[in-house]
Amino acid sequence: MTISADHSAPDQAQRLPAEDAVTEAVRKFGITAEDYMLPARHQIQMVDPDGRLNPEGEQGTEPGHEYPLPADKELLAAYEQLVVGRRVNDQNSALVRQGRMAVYPSSHGQEACQVAAALCLAEGDWLFPTYRDAVAVMTRGVDPVQTMTIFRGDWHSGYDPAKYKVGIQCTPLTTQLLHAVGVAHAAKLRGEDTVVMAMCGDGATSEGDFHEALNFAAVFHLPVIFFVQNNKYAISVPLAHQSVAPSLAHKAVGYGMAGERVDGNDVVALLAVLDRAVSLCRAGSGPLLVEANTYRMQAHTNADDATRYRQDSEVAEWLAKDPISRMRTYLTGRGLLDDDGASRIAARAEDVAAQLREGLGEEVPVDPQDLFRYVFSEPTPQLKEQSALLADELAREASSSKENS
Repeated sequence: MTISADHSAPDQAQRLPAEDAVTEAVRKFGITAEDYMLPARHQIQMVDPDGRLNPEGEQGTEPGHEYPLPADKELLAAYEQLVVGRRVNDQNSALVRQGRMAVYPSSHGQEACQVAAALCLAEGDWLFPTYRDAVAVMTRGVDPVQTMTIFRGDWHSGYDPAKYKVGIQCTPLTTQLLHAVGVAHAAKLRGEDTVVMAMCGDGATSEGDFHEALNFAAVFHLPVIFFVQNNKYAISVPLAHQSVAPSLAHKAVGYGMAGERVDGNDVVALLAVLDRAVSLCRAGSGPLLVEANTYRMQAHTNADDATRYRQDSEVAEWLAKDPISRMRTYLTGRGLLDDDGASRIAARAEDVAAQLREGLGEEVPVDPQDLFRYVFSEPTPQLKEQSALLADELAREASSSKENS
């Protein structure tokens, strides 16, 4: 059985009771509950690193883990976002070196995960990104400059989370998973048709918040997809020092949810797997865990020296698996992408890069009172006192400067 990539919502009345949903899914697939929850024996890969479509028998699929090819329109949209995302990553790295951004955790090499996570969601769904998922935030529709405002260090976030259904990127590890589960739980209590995509890295799976989020989501049968981008390092700590599980996707069975492994540099497979995960969640089958095997080509951030903990040969091995060149070869070979199309996409990517250079080069006026203004909806007496002290100090400084001028 295959699940279509239709993101539209089913009739609420047709949704199964939580306690019967997994049983019904297993029955439809004609497999055991264990085979439903355990990932396929081999990771799902549809297009190989050379850009060739794998034969169906070599895609890693098996009963209960079968995936249709995404539509051509979806593949072309994904490729365009891949190219834009790569250009943004490289532009932001340059802006950091120029001092126009404080820090930037590049997702160079991981763009396929970013793009697929955003494109598989419907308009009313929510995305909860990590600090490395700026490309996913942009793909969701957030303005590029607003997306990068947080990395300039002059504001908490440049966009309205409620408007875009995108959580704010933040540095604390794994906290966004708890926020994602909370939104999913609230949506379920309200009877809303919402799927939540909760993104994290392999290092997050070692945190207590990861356990709490997955366990709560499973117990309360929430429509959450936990999307783990396994880029092989938690800053400098390799995966082998984090977990000896057969895969991170195998952790799903311990919580009573379905898990899957997918080639994180194969955007075709990512779209297929995540489209299906969204469909299953929306149909009421409960949470799922998807692990994407990918690689962080650049340093953790501009403050990191990746040469201290990994070899150049390892980086070169993953360079040959680049998601953009793979997708370009595949689309060109199928006649879906020609020189004119590639030029148009490249031009759009340059326009976004220029927009970032211009927007992040502007000086932003700073109001020190913002330190207190947005902490609580109703300021506490302590905050009011601190705000008054700062206002008095600033007034005295201004008066002193005026007298000395």
